[in-house]
Amino acid sequence: MPDTFAGTGPLARLALRRDRVLAPLWVLGMSGMAALSASATVGLYPTEEDRLAAAEALNSSAAIVALYGRVYDPLSIGALSMIKLTAFGAAIIGILALFLVIRHTRAEEEPGRLELLTGGRLGRDAPLTAALILAGGTSLLIGLLTTIANTAAGLPFTGSLAFGAGWAATGLVYAAIGAVVAQVTGNARTARGLGLMVIAITYALRAVGDLAEPGPSWLSWLSPIGWNQQLRAYAGDRWWVLMLPVVASIALVAVAYRLRAARDLGAGLRADSQGPARGSLASVGALAWRLQSRALVAWATAFVVFGALLGSLASTVDDLITSPEMKELFDRLGGSGVLVDGFLGAEVAIIGAIAAAYGISAADRLRSEEADGRLEPLLATPTTRVRWAASHYVIALSGVLALMLLVGLALGAAASQSLGDWGQLPRIVGAALGQVPAAWLLTSIVKEGLLTPSRYRIQGVVAAAAAVENSRKHIW
Repeated sequence: MPDTFAGTGPLARLALRRDRVLAPLWVLGMSGMAALSASATVGLYPTEEDRLAAAEALNSSAAIVALYGRVYDPLSIGALSMIKLTAFGAAIIGILALFLVIRHTRAEEEPGRLELLTGGRLGRDAPLTAALILAGGTSLLIGLLTTIANTAAGLPFTGSLAFGAGWAATGLVYAAIGAVVAQVTGNARTARGLGLMVIAITYALRAVGDLAEPGPSWLSWLSPIGWNQQLRAYAGDRWWVLMLPVVASIALVAVAYRLRAARDLGAGLRADSQGPARGSLASVGALAWRLQSRALVAWATAFVVFGALLGSLASTVDDLITSPEMKELFDRLGGSGVLVDGFLGAEVAIIGAIAAAYGISAADRLRSEEADGRLEPLLATPTTRVRWAASHYVIALSGVLALMLLVGLALGAAASQSLGDWGQLPRIVGAALGQVPAAWLLTSIVKEGLLTPSRYRIQGVVAAAAAVENSRKHIW
């Protein structure tokens, strides 16, 4: 092994040990989610007529196509089962792979821990290689278990293999993108932001490309998420499409190694801009807002767009139920209105869990500021620890409230417009605000440090999902 890769094995084992809880949870969670979706859909559309009607309803809705893509084989139960996970699930796996690479490269360089390790016999390319091994291995394992789970749920093995391979290949591409952005930026937070921007752009390219008629347009072929869709698992299984993410991953990894060789340890190719010589912030609260405001604005924009898209689907929900048995069941429960209420309630619950994730992330700023050494200069002034902590805590709680209010308004307005019933608006806003206490609880737990730093993000999101789901049952 060349000297530049010396120590890769021990670093890879160290990275795996550090993520021994997070990585298995993601692997089991993603494969389990695919299996649940498959098993729930297999019995929902028993006949070809039911599947054809459901596929036509999905493909005729521009909002659904933008969110999830098209059903390319209307008679395939696998294509119907995985419609929501083909693009959206691939994006989630991409985020996981991206964050894993940045966590074990740029996030280790920033505080100087990698510099200490290089005092021993550690090659300069070993950290990047170890991170890619962990992220790539996690993506491949998700793909393998998803293949097994979908097959066990009753879907065809060949299509399940194509679907799992598509998820794995997408994870490899975004792991390579994470390796590139980790070399460009000077800190982990900026690298994550840049990486998430790339994922958002590629998802948008896929959405615009899928909306073209007859579709997809060339824009879909510019996106790794679009490649995963054009693999068309359960709808023809076009295996040659896998060459695109494999070639892209190899090329991006080569670029990442070249960029790593062109920079110094701890520095990014793009130097951080220096601020003015004299600051204009008058309080610790203003400083906290300066640090948190951009992230909050980005979250708020995403929540409004996502809420509007979901709300526009309200009038098409009952079209998705084509089975006579299911129609009879919902008629007994109160008609299509019950189905619409259930759909909107479920979406509000999911968004509530995402808002809790924002609160956890915002509260995490307390720890990162302290761990990076930026707290000590503040405490050397008359600022007290309570005032400093309260400034970030208030922004985290207020941000959760603002996000849920905005998404309630966007979702409620879009749903009311779609249904022609503006009485839905106050009900949906109220339901959205009903998720706030659960998200506040998780934010407060993180703020008080009751969860360990290495695990609280995933535990917080899981607990938030359970809490908001429990509160949803009392609202809808």
